[in-house]
Amino acid sequence: MTDVVFDRYEGTAAAGQLDAFLSAYEEVYAEPPYLEGPRDVAEFVEHYQTHVRRSGMRLVIARDGDEVAGFTYGYFLAPDTRWWRNLQDTSLPEAYVREDGRRTFVIIELAVRRAWRRRGVATGLHARLLDGIDAERVTLTVRPEPEADPARSAYLAWGYRKVGTSHPWEDAPLYACMVRGRPEEGR
Repeated sequence: MTDVVFDRYEGTAAAGQLDAFLSAYEEVYAEPPYLEGPRDVAEFVEHYQTHVRRSGMRLVIARDGDEVAGFTYGYFLAPDTRWWRNLQDTSLPEAYVREDGRRTFVIIELAVRRAWRRRGVATGLHARLLDGIDAERVTLTVRPEPEADPARSAYLAWGYRKVGTSHPWEDAPLYACMVRGRPEEGR
């Protein structure tokens, strides 16, 4: 990983970076288990354009020379978020799922291209994304077992724990919702 550099973009500066990492997104998510095609990529672009307007939006791109090795981004959950309402099989109390716009930072994407996997790039992306974030906790979702075992293992090693199963949209698979931080606060 010695040649990899990480560039961080905040707020609206992240909006202008979509073209920089979109081909990496397309490559990673064309692989199993995702098998995304042009329609899925178009939906991602649409969602990203909405996400860049969210409070605390932050993007990190890992580059190895002129190549994008990976990327990650996230933002703070808004008070009216649907994030926690998507959870099934959980009994989190109302105080736990209450948001104020700064309580929880959500990681929406963290992706590394195949040639740079198992070289510490994901760890570097994760660390730089969260560096200086003043939030009680961080949350993310991960695909079902066993298809996302490497990602799940990394998240567990970084201190996340599963708090429920998320079903974010009608045709979506079930995702494990994980949280890292001070999870007992608000219970």
